[in-house]
Amino acid sequence: MKDTFTIEINNDDIHLASHLANIVSSEHNTIAYSHTLTVIGQAVTPYLLKGVLDKLKNVFSPVSAAFHHLHQQMGDDAIEIRGEVISAKPEHIKSLLGDVSDAYHLDVGLQASRPSLSKAGLLVMDMDSTVIAIECIDEIAKLAGVGEQVAEVTARAMRGEIAFNDSLTHRVACLEGVPIDHLNQIRDSIPIMPGIQALLSHLKAHNWKLAIASGGFTFFADHLKARLGLDYAISNTLAVKDGHLTGKVEGEIINADVKARTVKALSEKWQIPSSQTIAMGDGANDLVMMAESALGVACHGKPLVNEKADVAIRIGNLHSLLYFLDK
Repeated sequence: MKDTFTIEINNDDIHLASHLANIVSSEHNTIAYSHTLTVIGQAVTPYLLKGVLDKLKNVFSPVSAAFHHLHQQMGDDAIEIRGEVISAKPEHIKSLLGDVSDAYHLDVGLQASRPSLSKAGLLVMDMDSTVIAIECIDEIAKLAGVGEQVAEVTARAMRGEIAFNDSLTHRVACLEGVPIDHLNQIRDSIPIMPGIQALLSHLKAHNWKLAIASGGFTFFADHLKARLGLDYAISNTLAVKDGHLTGKVEGEIINADVKARTVKALSEKWQIPSSQTIAMGDGANDLVMMAESALGVACHGKPLVNEKADVAIRIGNLHSLLYFLDK
């Protein structure tokens, strides 16, 4: 076995996904490594895999390639490449991974360590634009006729340009007088992100705890907790009077710091080691809970979040998170 992993294949076969198995093994070799590069996509070819490694050759030296244990079980090709990271700044590597993803329409992640799927763990998820494909406050605002005004503030908050507490207070104030029936309308047609059911079912089967920690609202988070069979949900409570929103939030605002505290509190409550914790989200207010977790996952995130997260799902569905876990 060579001390480095290289791709050598006839040019006639390099664009055939069926030939990936000719260069990727079912098991890794025993050569020592420090990091795992995960490559995820549809019909991955030797050409695409070679392109990924070529673009990363100045920061990552591969020694072994094998299929992830969930390869093709959920409709994706998933390849683990073990190797050594050559001296490089983390932000430079993250930028390169983003370039690779864009160039080949693949999800890629480079990890020094990975939570184990076979051990009990904790996944804490953001709700809006993560578990569901909308920002609920923006949808309420549209029905109230203040959609553009509120959406702009939401976007700035998710990019980290405005303090979350201030942005939430301002946006909720715009909703004064909205009837609860509007919230029912949004709830009844709420678009759940593709891949979430496969992700949650697989984690549940391996005794993981599942939670939502959201800067959104209990009206939707509690509904999703019941609908998806989650273990816990925390979010903001909209004040209601006479069947209408008052334009205020009741109790403590669930911001970035509260989300991070939730990860820590739930891991302690359920006696889950910190090495088995994952936080997933898309906005700047998710970065603190990502930092609190062993694995921070950006889910179709804002550019800042993709840069700061441990790994980023840019292309695939939510179940792609499973490929970033060890067996």
